[in-house]
Order: sequence, then C-alpha cells, then structure tokens
Amino acid sequence: MSRVALVQMVSGADPELNLEQAIKGVIAAKEQGSALVLLPENFLLFDSKGLVEFANSCRAENAIKTLEEAAIEHSIWILAGSFPVLSADGRVFARSLLFSAAGATVALYDKRHLFDVDVADSKGVYRESSWIAPGEALSLASTPVGQLGLSICYDLRFPVLYQRLRQLGAELISVPSAFTQVTGEAHWEVLLRARAIENQCYILGAGQGGDHGNNRLTYGHSMIVDPWGEVIAQSKPQGFDVVSADIDLQRLHRIRTEMPVLSHRRDSL
Repeated sequence: MSRVALVQMVSGADPELNLEQAIKGVIAAKEQGSALVLLPENFLLFDSKGLVEFANSCRAENAIKTLEEAAIEHSIWILAGSFPVLSADGRVFARSLLFSAAGATVALYDKRHLFDVDVADSKGVYRESSWIAPGEALSLASTPVGQLGLSICYDLRFPVLYQRLRQLGAELISVPSAFTQVTGEAHWEVLLRARAIENQCYILGAGQGGDHGNNRLTYGHSMIVDPWGEVIAQSKPQGFDVVSADIDLQRLHRIRTEMPVLSHRRDSL
C-alpha cells in the first residue's frame, strides 16, 4: 500500500504567502509518509479578478519552479489543484498540474465544468466563465499510488466524467475544490461518496476551508473516500490541515471483482 495526503488551505490574494503555506503542506505530507500530495483548487490565488494578471506574469513561472523543486527535494508527487494558465481568448484555464518526484510535469487537466450559478450566500452570484475558459480533454496518469484520473471541484456534479475516467482505468480520482459553505454543507460529502461508490475508485477531495474575505466562505472538510464509499480520512472542518490515508489497491480490485458493475453496464457513455 502507498499513502496519499490532502492539504486543506484558506488561500487569499497573496500568491507568495499561499505558496509558502502550500509547501508547508507538502512537507507535512511527506512527514506522514505520503507518496502523493494534493493541493486544493485556487491554492495559489483566491482572487478571480487577479487570475489573468498573475498567469501573465513571471510569478507564475516562479511558482511552478518552486513546486518542481519541492517535489524533488522532498521526493514526493504533487498535484497542484488548480493553477491559472493563459488561454487563447484572454481568460485562463484552471489547470491541475501533476509533478513527479523528479520534478517533471507528467499530466495536466483543465477544468471542464465552470461554476456559473446563484448561491444563497453573502456573495450570491458566481460566474467562473467570466475569468476561466473550459477545458476539453480528460486526463489519466500513472502514479506510485495507482492510476489517477483528474477532475476539479464543480466537475463533481457531472457523473459521466467520472464514469469515463473509470473506463479509462482510473483507480483514484482527484477533486481539488473550493466548495462554498452553502453548497458544501448540502452536497460535498454525498457527492464524493457517490462518485466513489459508482466508480469503485478512491476519491481524493482536497478543499479550501475558511473565510477568504470579499464574501467568500468555503466549506473545507477535505476527505478521502474509499471504493466502498467509506470516508477513511477527513480534515478538520476549516482552516489549514494535512490528512492522509493508505491506498489499498488489492481491496479496490477485490470490490470490483465481487461487484463487477462496469461489465454490467447496459448504457453506453
């Protein structure tokens, strides 16, 4: 078995401070014996209006270099939850970047489903598409803990994406997130557990959790769910935290063998 860790953060509008805390989380994950660590969505910058400016600056390149160096120094794989990368239309992609323990970028994924919704909280209106361009491609990578499928936050509400990742061979699926307090309280755990049960995968939900200012309050409760739908690790409700759990692929494949739901499917994707 190999261990995976989640870093929960309360990122703000200062990328340098956010990156410093992310590296603190990486170090803690390594100390817990983890081979792979996940950072949450918007870990580097929790400021929608500043994403394009940041992606167009040398600070973005410097942050990537810092993450590469951290992966090498601590000999750990790092999933940078979402990182702003310029798109051709002047917006940014919300991109997950997967770094190997050798510091190489081995996979990337651009968030496909954008959070354009009205929420009954103090902010009220969320329009991610004003700043973020949707991605298209799916992403799956071989890691020391298993075959990792990539997703981000609002993707969690679209089960076909997870079914397609399972069909491609995913054994774990990453869900770096920044669920609002309102939507998280209502749906976060049940959605994570549903995606785990449906696809017989480990689901890795690394979240933002706390008060970010500007009427932004996120839910936290980062958690790892096993292929039977059991929560096997959970952070404190809010605030910075690092939690980890062992990934048992023998158990995963036993569950899939005893209940071969993929072979029983009658509807094509």
